Amino acid sequence: MKVFCIISDKRVFRSKSPAIFSAVMKHLGIGGAYVPFRVEPDQIGQALESLRVLNIAGANLTVPYKEVSIPYVDELSEGARFIGAINTIVCKGKVLKGYNTNAIGFMDVLNDVDFDVAGKSVLVFGTGGIAKAVVFILNWLRTSSVTVTGRSDEKIDQIVDQFGCEAKPLRALLDTPIQADLIINATAVSSPGESPELAELVRNLEVAKCKLVMDMNYGRNQNFWQDMARSKDIPFMDGLPALAFQARRTFALWTGIQVPPEEFLKALGVEREVIP
Repeated sequence: MKVFCIISDKRVFRSKSPAIFSAVMKHLGIGGAYVPFRVEPDQIGQALESLRVLNIAGANLTVPYKEVSIPYVDELSEGARFIGAINTIVCKGKVLKGYNTNAIGFMDVLNDVDFDVAGKSVLVFGTGGIAKAVVFILNWLRTSSVTVTGRSDEKIDQIVDQFGCEAKPLRALLDTPIQADLIINATAVSSPGESPELAELVRNLEVAKCKLVMDMNYGRNQNFWQDMARSKDIPFMDGLPALAFQARRTFALWTGIQVPPEEFLKALGVEREVIP
């Protein structure tokens, strides 16, 4: 019997990952369990060290631990090293290896909905682990330009230096119409209650040619990214498909089993779609 887990702060109990992996393991007849662990920021090193002692077969990391966990693993995949964030740990014996399946999962979603970003311009909100994974793949897929925005000028500069993208402070977004084919929210904020200021800014964005708004979050009763897209008649996609596809990649790393995407999408109640 194998035990897997997900580690986060109090937000861990909002994650749908336990439901996804439990459903897929049951469907495949794999004996095991997938459990959520709430860990406080000052305990993340101890938590990851405990994976060795408890013989956990694999772990997921989500906000806010994708970047700060790197010093506590023994090895990194090439992609995780370049991105500077991990969301998956494979435990082999006492060795912990970190991977980033957010990046490849995001690419899988774009391919699945037949949205070709080659030659297109993209605006990314956020500078954390998810944003880094997104920008990494967008560069790989040969977008014409990627612009990153966020609250911290210092963090924007860091991600621009790392990936060679462009920068634009939040406060400057209302100066001129947004010339982006794709807008991606890679922050942890999607509902007005989480950030009234960002919700107000997004509501007032002037969007000129956007073909898709993607929110990497899910599970909000009210989503101001979706409201903005709807008001401008732009297709919208939340983070559930991305969760399903990165989970599929993670499961393959943990078990060596390639499971069709439909199994993970079905576990979330998500139907496949094509963006017009």
